[in-house]
Amino acid sequence: MKKILVTGAKGMLGHDICPTLEDAGFETIETDVDNLDITDFDLVQKVLKESKPDAVVHCAAYTNVDKCETDGKELAMKINVTGTENLAKTCAELDIPIVYISTDYVFDGTKKDAYLPYDKRNPINAYGLTKCLGEEAVEKYCKKYYITRTSWLYGLHGKNFVETMLSLANRPELKVVDDQVGCPTWTQELSNGIVTLLTEEAPYGIYHLCGSGKTSWYGFAKEIFELAGLDVNLKPCTTDEFPRDAKRPAYSVMYNDNMCRTWKAALKDYMKLRGE
Repeated sequence: MKKILVTGAKGMLGHDICPTLEDAGFETIETDVDNLDITDFDLVQKVLKESKPDAVVHCAAYTNVDKCETDGKELAMKINVTGTENLAKTCAELDIPIVYISTDYVFDGTKKDAYLPYDKRNPINAYGLTKCLGEEAVEKYCKKYYITRTSWLYGLHGKNFVETMLSLANRPELKVVDDQVGCPTWTQELSNGIVTLLTEEAPYGIYHLCGSGKTSWYGFAKEIFELAGLDVNLKPCTTDEFPRDAKRPAYSVMYNDNMCRTWKAALKDYMKLRGE
């Protein structure tokens, strides 16, 4: 049985990846900030040397996109860049493969068709920059790595777009942005994709693990309400009508080589599961 150390195990993705790894026959070493502060290089070295994992799945991250543009920028750099560098250096030294969870926000959104794994990175917000620098750290220090980019993530164990929409369903009118297009992804789908990479010992490199297909935030919300059987006064709006601190890529659809199911199929299963 191979041992997998998971950072950010208490987060939305961590809650799904750990049991998914265990179901696949792996032993998990669950870590979070309370027992592994990834910004502490000496502690990272100590924990990895003592636990001797066969791989590291690096889920820990600062993910508040808008706060990254304001008062959270320094903390995001510390966690997403320095923390990732600490893990990458240590994994390289100990010859441990690392799975780094990244994002569609490493792209600028100006491409007219789906982004491929080795397309040029050009983030347009601070969060995307920190994740881009994290990718570069993994590439710089490690030979054995999987950079797994995902997008528009939702799951049962964290704040996300699906739950936000459902909480706003009773509004007299609900406007949702219709000019940003991407790939909604359930944390369980991402977890399954990561397990596939590890169990099949796929070639090291960059992968896109996101829902297949594409939609806008408005289209995503419309599907959520249809599956929930809710009659909501939903209206499309432009990004300019809904200003945010962080600029979002207008088109961040990623080609995933059929690594995950369609976003609609995954959302349907998620809605069934949350309703049980």
